[in-house]
Amino acid sequence: MNYLKTEINNYLDFCQFQKRLDFKTLKAYRTDLNQFSHQLTSCPVQTITSNQLELFISSLHQTYKPKTVKRKIASLKAFFHYLTYRDLITVNPFNKLQIKFREPLILPKIIPLHTIEIFLSTIYQQRTLAKTPYQKKSILRDIAVAELLFSTGMRISELCTLTPASVNLQDGVILIYGKGAKERKIQIGNADVLSILQEYQRTFEAEIANCGYFFVNRMQHRLAEQSVRNMINKYTAIASIPLHITPHMFRHSFATCLLEADVDIRYIQEMLGHSSITVTEIYTHVAMAKQRDILTKKHPRKDFIF
Repeated sequence: MNYLKTEINNYLDFCQFQKRLDFKTLKAYRTDLNQFSHQLTSCPVQTITSNQLELFISSLHQTYKPKTVKRKIASLKAFFHYLTYRDLITVNPFNKLQIKFREPLILPKIIPLHTIEIFLSTIYQQRTLAKTPYQKKSILRDIAVAELLFSTGMRISELCTLTPASVNLQDGVILIYGKGAKERKIQIGNADVLSILQEYQRTFEAEIANCGYFFVNRMQHRLAEQSVRNMINKYTAIASIPLHITPHMFRHSFATCLLEADVDIRYIQEMLGHSSITVTEIYTHVAMAKQRDILTKKHPRKDFIF
């Protein structure tokens, strides 16, 4: 009999070596499917029923938020599709389930433009105040990181895994390897940002060549995501900004600013690397919130008195 745990391991090998899924996707699949196998210990895959799936999904709803439940269900669906594809089961138990639930709309948190300006100006100011060459060099890298996050809207993981070959500063083009091993190119549209990146590249030329990644830490290893978070927290505190800023908020701000500037949402989708336009459409809700604020406070009708 094909027991569940064995087939999960076979499926994960299939995802890794044939589908070539990235590490984070594999990790999520492994977590979700192992959780499912713990509930159905030593259960042959041929005997799993729709009722068992329904009970498992119900237990997920009692523990996790809708977004997490949706991901776990997607992992399970992909696994049972594989079992059907491999003729390990004759009937997919998911075919008898109708799974529909509404996720609460959580608007992405953005950084107000004036706050971004204060944040960036603080880093530049710290560079002028730096007393040692090491401090100046370190702050130069921090500026390059912050400018690139806001100028491109790339994910922090994408930024930290940039290689020298992916960064063409002569043409101002960066090749980004996003989720699901998808590639996209994005242009550096601002001359000041391009200039600071070129200065960073010249200054860190030896370290970049030795490390193999574009952004390098003081140990000449790849800059870690947590280091970027710590850097943002550091300058947020120096600037006395009350808002808790995360790297992903630069991405949200990038998308929202472009949408408010009437950039077509499909261009924004391409620049963010979203596989579906529905993911990008979350920013239209943010733009509408901004529109409501503008029309409430700025429209001249508010001054009419009858």
